[in-house]
Amino acid sequence: MSPPSTVPPGGARHYSGAMAERGGDEVSRALVFVRGRVQNVGFRWWARSRALELGLVGHARNLRDGRVEINAQGPPDAVRALCDQLDPERPPRGRPGHVEAVQVQWHEPQQHTSGFVER
Repeated sequence: MSPPSTVPPGGARHYSGAMAERGGDEVSRALVFVRGRVQNVGFRWWARSRALELGLVGHARNLRDGRVEINAQGPPDAVRALCDQLDPERPPRGRPGHVEAVQVQWHEPQQHTSGFVER
């Protein structure tokens, strides 16, 4: 699995991907796949709580292969902040389970998306 982004010396993360202008507001969407001990430990609830705190919309759901998929959309800085909180190399700060790897795919924002749900 490839890393979500490169981490240069100093720890600043660089993301690239799709961003769209809608009504003058920048919106980004990331589809994040989290691998590790992330099912049946409250991870989706935790991810939903962090996403709502950041003002994001989308969902978190378990995949059959044991990963959790997080679809997060909103202001680019908020989406990047959520991705940073998922980084397996950062202290978990209350994050349940154990994250081994994270893969981030950037996509065009979806229209008519509201709320953040666990699926």
